[in-house]
Amino acid sequence: MSEAKAHLELSSKWPAFVVVEGPIGVGKTTLAGKLSRSFDSSLLLEGADDNPFLEKFYDNPKAAALPTQLYFLLQRARQLKEMKQEDMFSPVRVADYLIEKDRLFAELTLDKDELDLYEQVYSSLTLDVPKPDLVVYLQAPVEVLLARIQKRGLSHEQLIEAAYLERLSDAYVRFFYQYNEAPLLIVNAADIDFANNEEDYQLLLERILANRSGRHYFNPSSLIMQELE
Repeated sequence: MSEAKAHLELSSKWPAFVVVEGPIGVGKTTLAGKLSRSFDSSLLLEGADDNPFLEKFYDNPKAAALPTQLYFLLQRARQLKEMKQEDMFSPVRVADYLIEKDRLFAELTLDKDELDLYEQVYSSLTLDVPKPDLVVYLQAPVEVLLARIQKRGLSHEQLIEAAYLERLSDAYVRFFYQYNEAPLLIVNAADIDFANNEEDYQLLLERILANRSGRHYFNPSSLIMQELE
């Protein structure tokens, strides 16, 4: 079989729109980037490094929460609008965020008056959000998230506290417990190194290609235990 034909047959299994989600430090942007290269697809990133308020937020959350959140909301709304316009040019798209998670962060960080203002801005936006064909939700314990954040060494992220990550992780659990807008693959990302281990990545990629409906769980550590028995 020619390489071009093999690529065409594999591409018929690819979901058209994949979203990777999870708390800070879990590896969602890394996985989204690898998937976009595997699928030869467009890549939509939330661009946290572009937010001029983010470092101020980590330093003083109460003072900078509202501008940080509004910047993210407007940035994501603009990106999704541009993606919608470019649909005809990219048969597969990968993103490292759901627009719905924006409200998750808002509810976590804003006080009542700020949240009311945020909701007014959110409601005023015309968001024609495409529905994902698959959402990959990465989970990991807080101590793993902290270790990965420290390892990648971004200066503003070193201000993130364990208590904030704990609340964020709990908010993600609650969000995805109720989520039913798209097929969902929940991945225990604590014991899989898809960033540096190609076998781990291929194992996860197989699961992504296989799960196109319903809710599924992927726990690599349980597979390792089965192999050892």
